[in-house]
Amino acid sequence: MNTNKLLSVLAIALLLLAFKGDKNPYKIYAQSGKKSSYSKILKAAESADIIFFGELHDNPMSHWLELQLTKDVYNSINDRLVLGAEMFETDDQTTINEYIGGHHSYNTFKKEVKVWPNNKTDYQPLMDFALENQLVFIATNIPRRYANIVYKKGFGGLKSMSLEAKKWIAPLPIKYDKNLPGYKKIVEMAGGHGGDNLPKAQAIKDATMAHFILKNWKKGDTFIHYNGSYHSDNFEGIVWYLKQANPDLKIMTISSVEQEKTDSLADENVGLANFIICTPEDLTKTY
Repeated sequence: MNTNKLLSVLAIALLLLAFKGDKNPYKIYAQSGKKSSYSKILKAAESADIIFFGELHDNPMSHWLELQLTKDVYNSINDRLVLGAEMFETDDQTTINEYIGGHHSYNTFKKEVKVWPNNKTDYQPLMDFALENQLVFIATNIPRRYANIVYKKGFGGLKSMSLEAKKWIAPLPIKYDKNLPGYKKIVEMAGGHGGDNLPKAQAIKDATMAHFILKNWKKGDTFIHYNGSYHSDNFEGIVWYLKQANPDLKIMTISSVEQEKTDSLADENVGLANFIICTPEDLTKTY
């Protein structure tokens, strides 16, 4: 047995040992709060046009399950699969296309694209799955410099941007409902810092992600989108904007939460999504 195989066997053995005694690394719950399963997620995925995998950015189980779901949807449900992510900004799309086209090495890719610090371990496996299977991978998030303009000046700050700049943003003006619970919660959590522009900066991200998802989805495709849970929890955020544009879309959402105990779903987490993945609070973080 070579060294790599031996290390893999040892790693699996240690993982099984760590979770003996029913110390499962995650539990899955339905929207109602009742226990569910990964097989039920896959079953629901069969009829979904858009799947939102709402993650906790530093949670390793979120990232592992994202990759497993992507592989299983592609191999067992629909090979007309499109991937997209909050973690990549729209003005990097050309470089992403070139990477998937085999024109650049990873070293070139990571220098040219605004990758997150945990990209190598958490998001690159998804990008490389797209490369391996020649799938489209869409950068959906607004360039952060434009979101920062909204944070400082509100939506009006984008009006004077060039036509070139506006290619990377949802068409203006965007719809905005300041009374959506998710946006109101942002204001409450910030304690007044950022004022009315703070939730608007979130809304321009949500609207832009929705726009580029819809722009790159067509009937018969399955689009899996990876984003922080707060962008799709309670069927708000990106989901709200998608439904404004196309109320007939079949959307499935997944949320990720952490709890001290995972044997039941906390009341505040019931209803967050069609499926809720619950992991222990002390699960090792990716960064």
